[in-house]
Amino acid sequence: MKAEIDFTKTAQQNADRYYVMSKTARKKAEGAAAAISELEDKKKGTEKKAKKKEFKEIRQRKWYERFNWFFASDGSLAIGGRSAKQNEEINSKYFEEGDLFFHADVFGASVTILKKGESAPEGAKDETAAFAGAFSKAWESGASSVDVYAMKRAQVSKSKEKGSLGTGSFLLSGEREWHKGIALGLAAFATDSGFNIVPISTAKRTGIKKYAVIKPGD
Repeated sequence: MKAEIDFTKTAQQNADRYYVMSKTARKKAEGAAAAISELEDKKKGTEKKAKKKEFKEIRQRKWYERFNWFFASDGSLAIGGRSAKQNEEINSKYFEEGDLFFHADVFGASVTILKKGESAPEGAKDETAAFAGAFSKAWESGASSVDVYAMKRAQVSKSKEKGSLGTGSFLLSGEREWHKGIALGLAAFATDSGFNIVPISTAKRTGIKKYAVIKPGD
């Protein structure tokens, strides 16, 4: 290391000048080191966040999610109309042989179809009846229970022909399968993809541990 000596100054003055210069250089070095350390920490934090960042795939809605829907405890799909127009659509497009048609025994209710309902166990039928009852005027009236009936495809006539019944109305014939005194209530719970609502009996049978019970009332 070379040192320049100012011969116009004393040895002590030269030493003092270099002491001040060394202190300034040390502060600059410390500041630079701190800045480098801060940048490195920011870099590590950015890399860590980038690794942790999750890219969620945009889930495409299933065809039945346009309606009220749930899966019964046996895995059977049940769908219900949210309007008279959807009731008509469900009856004309999605009600097939082997399915069952559920409707609360009140004026103003969702048409609910249990896919492959004729061969479904009684538990699944009871759950679908509870679902159909919940989406009816019985709930709005504050009733605690309602009667629900089920019918086969051949017993329910479509009303698409000109001059027939209005949208969402159907001609019913033959004996009905009754589910009397169905208690009104639903179970609401969180899922990985959002939120779901099912009959309380479905939640119990499928082992859902945490859910909120919703019943008619204020």
